[in-house]
Amino acid sequence: MTILEEEKYFWLLLIIPILVVIFLLLLLWKRKHQQQFASKKMLEILSPERSGFKPVLKFIILLLAFACIIVALVNPKIGTKMETVKREGVDIVFAIDVSKSMEAEDIAPNRLEKTKQLVTQIINNLASDRIGIIAYAGSAFPQLPITTDYASAKMFLQAMNTDMVSSQGTAINEAINLATTYYNDDDQTSRVLFIISDGEDHEGNSEEIAKEAADKGIQIFTIGVGTPKGGPIPMKVNGVIRSYKKDQNGETVITKLNEGTLEDIADAGEGEYIPGNVTSQVTEKVKEVLLNMDKTEFEAKQFADYQSQYQWFLGVGILLLLIDIFLLERKTAWIKKLNLFNERKG
Repeated sequence: MTILEEEKYFWLLLIIPILVVIFLLLLLWKRKHQQQFASKKMLEILSPERSGFKPVLKFIILLLAFACIIVALVNPKIGTKMETVKREGVDIVFAIDVSKSMEAEDIAPNRLEKTKQLVTQIINNLASDRIGIIAYAGSAFPQLPITTDYASAKMFLQAMNTDMVSSQGTAINEAINLATTYYNDDDQTSRVLFIISDGEDHEGNSEEIAKEAADKGIQIFTIGVGTPKGGPIPMKVNGVIRSYKKDQNGETVITKLNEGTLEDIADAGEGEYIPGNVTSQVTEKVKEVLLNMDKTEFEAKQFADYQSQYQWFLGVGILLLLIDIFLLERKTAWIKKLNLFNERKG
């Protein structure tokens, strides 16, 4: 298990492409002015020891040293000791709608990104509960099994997108069915399923499935993301909107938040519908729901000791800087003696 203590320093890596552009422009500028001064053959006579490759090599080494020092600032830590601890909590599964309608921008920045924000904030407020994640569109598939590893959960969450499920549509019933397999029947924990969606349901029998899940002890809460007014579904190429989805008649499809469907599923699942447009209100409501549930003691394995690894990256960075300092820009004598390119000796 690896954690990154100061992830904000990764932003410094953006300086590297800027330095590359500046270096390339500088090389072009030098070449242009050298050509104005003398021909290539004359330059070789005037500066026989000048190497064209060494300056590039020194620059690459300097960039690698810079990258290593940045990683050292981030301070990656590796878990070195695993221990079993007793915790009290609830088993929570998040079923997240990743259908194309979740790209609608009627709520900023769009429905799916808003969903990620909501779930991230909910996870941040958890203490000792176990969580799992399901992604669904026309079908459902497991994204993350029940775990206490919140860092991994947030990592998987951020990777979710509307292209991860090939079959399009919205099959909430499949998400509920899959969620029932997440919980361990040997653990008598309180079981909660949060369905985050815009409420489109192309199957139509989700209420029956929700009732069956409730009979198994799974309480279902739905969180609606979007607006009743709705919005078009953008069709993107390389992240850029090229057009909007149209129906068979060539009319732009408007996808709307269907609160009625979500309310019915929550009622059948003995839970509650939660409007999802205001993050703080959602997190407070979820916190209230979980506080009122019976906590069950269970055993969980977790890393109890982490050791910093920054010194390795710092050491490599300093070594590369020393190499860059002592690496001269003139040709290396022993390579020159090899005469790799069969150059004539005058």
